[in-house]
Amino acid sequence: MPFYDWRMRILIVEDEQKMGDYLRKGLSENGFQVDLARDGLQGRAMALDGDYDILLLDVMLPGIDGFAVLADVRAVKAVPVLMLTAKDEIDDRVRGLQAGADDYLLKPFAFSELLARLHALLRRGKLQEITQYQLAGLQLNLVARKASRDGTRLDLTAKEFALLTLLMRRTGQVLSRTMLAEQVWNMNFDSETNVVEVAIRRLRSKIDDPFETKLLHTVRGMGYVLEDRGS
Repeated sequence: MPFYDWRMRILIVEDEQKMGDYLRKGLSENGFQVDLARDGLQGRAMALDGDYDILLLDVMLPGIDGFAVLADVRAVKAVPVLMLTAKDEIDDRVRGLQAGADDYLLKPFAFSELLARLHALLRRGKLQEITQYQLAGLQLNLVARKASRDGTRLDLTAKEFALLTLLMRRTGQVLSRTMLAEQVWNMNFDSETNVVEVAIRRLRSKIDDPFETKLLHTVRGMGYVLEDRGS
């Protein structure tokens, strides 16, 4: 089972196809939402653009190496980073940790140890996932999996709860249909699919329609944003 009720997002940056596929499959089966980059340049772009809870980063990568990816990510984000390497070199481990890696794991490793290290990183107080969010009278509790507004309990489906969680985590930011489709439904966006619009409409009917102040707004041509604009 995953450590948190909200499904954690992890980015794997690993160029070895067999290892990358093995990690993606294993972590997906253990409750993580997994993205995989096959080289350093792609990994850096995804890490900087995406909203990940943890980064699993190989050292030896084509394009740019893991140390370069780590440096660029650390310049702007505090996401936990676990580095993987086949090198049994103390200098490499020290370099990674000094550059901002949170932990190091040498290949080959037992998958159970990898899981234990990932969960240990997520348990650290400074990296603990926020479990409660509030905007105006809208409240969300990830541990209890409850949502309410102005004291009224909201009856949300699993997907509606996941959608609201993402919107609450990114309050004030316009989220595109593509991002919502990828992160909530774990699917590539298809312009012929209206799953996002339908879910937004149903969520809005529960969190906004019965209340005077509207919080979930459509930004034409861009996406959706959750914010308090007043009445």
